[in-house]
Amino acid sequence: MLSIPINLNLPRTPNLITSLPGPRAQAIVQRDRAVTSPSYTRDYPLVVSRGQGCMVEDVDGNVFLDMTAGIAVTATGHAHPEVVKAIQEQSARLLHMSGTDFYYEPMVELAEQLAIRAPFPQPQSNAVFPAKVFFTNSGAESNEGAIKLARYYTKRSLIVAFLGAFHGRTYGAMSLTGSKAVQRANFGPLVPGVTHIPYGTHASLDYLEQQLFTTILPPQEVAAIVVEAIQGEGGYIVPEDGFLQRIREICDRHSILMIVDEVQAGMGRTGRLFAIEHWGVMPDIITTAKGIASGMPLGAILARPELMTWPPGSHATTFGGNPVACAAGIVTLRLLESGLMANATQMGELLQASLTKLHQRFPRVSPPRGKGLMVAVDLLDEVGNLDHKLRDRIIQEAFLRGLLLLGCGKAAIRFCPPLVIDSDQIQIALEIISDILSF
Repeated sequence: MLSIPINLNLPRTPNLITSLPGPRAQAIVQRDRAVTSPSYTRDYPLVVSRGQGCMVEDVDGNVFLDMTAGIAVTATGHAHPEVVKAIQEQSARLLHMSGTDFYYEPMVELAEQLAIRAPFPQPQSNAVFPAKVFFTNSGAESNEGAIKLARYYTKRSLIVAFLGAFHGRTYGAMSLTGSKAVQRANFGPLVPGVTHIPYGTHASLDYLEQQLFTTILPPQEVAAIVVEAIQGEGGYIVPEDGFLQRIREICDRHSILMIVDEVQAGMGRTGRLFAIEHWGVMPDIITTAKGIASGMPLGAILARPELMTWPPGSHATTFGGNPVACAAGIVTLRLLESGLMANATQMGELLQASLTKLHQRFPRVSPPRGKGLMVAVDLLDEVGNLDHKLRDRIIQEAFLRGLLLLGCGKAAIRFCPPLVIDSDQIQIALEIISDILSF
């Protein structure tokens, strides 16, 4: 096999030394096509070898600026040394023992750290913490468990979800998802009892209350309303003012549980630990994953203590809350609160200001939207309609210039970099996009 020298430190700007994809990358892509599922989506032939901070290096030695964070996962940056140290130390002590059947301290410690920070009211019972925690392996699994818990606690079966939502691709999560037809096509029948309404507007909630609740969706049979504080895969959509507060009021009036999906928006990405905190709304259940452990597979369900009453054996997991993942989660949480959430706020403001200037220069780029480092712009055609072809071309061209981007929604580019990104790297990203649009 060919070997390439590995630098001790990656540059902080893109550095391309081969055509893309390079020879080693081409060979690995061909091997991949022979053995992996065609259901994987790959936007461009990036074959990653290693990462550091906001930079990743491919197998041919090309270095890229990463504005994706592995789909909003590597919150503390690629291979943060303190996270790596925690993983190494924990893996040398204990790799696995299954928190379903046994106890180990990293799982308890992370649960305590999350529970004390949950944006829930003080418990009605004598509980010490405002939340109880169930650990999972992923966001989809967190959402699966949340709807099980809601149905178990309320003894109701119906669920309200939103068009444009993405909650995962396993059956329960897929039944909540309303993002793209391909994610549901040919997989029916799905989990029954889920009704979708448009996201983010008071008109949608008017429709729920005035039409659905009075005709086909008895509110006394609705277990939960499942909502993203900021819609992720649907386009990084920020709801109208008062939308989330009104959902809370509807839930309170009809004894419905409010489940907030924070899988992509949570863990500091918007400048708050949970995005719902921007609106001062206290949900009943929160689901999270992605950035919770800086890249280790981990998710969690946080619920008010009086709700999480299901008995032993009713819901469990072999790998959820793995000790190595929990060790990474403990350090991740500390790093988020010791400066990275503040950086997300500051750099997010700079990013939106820079994207606003880009919009003023190139009207085919919409004004930006989002909070913190969860930001998106739409690409438009000459008459102002969404233009997914232009969006896709920009993403491809950006890759060829050393910038990693992802799409979302119908024609949006999302910006969800590691929360360690600095102002120089943001300006480099915008310069690359500007150069592409100038052609």
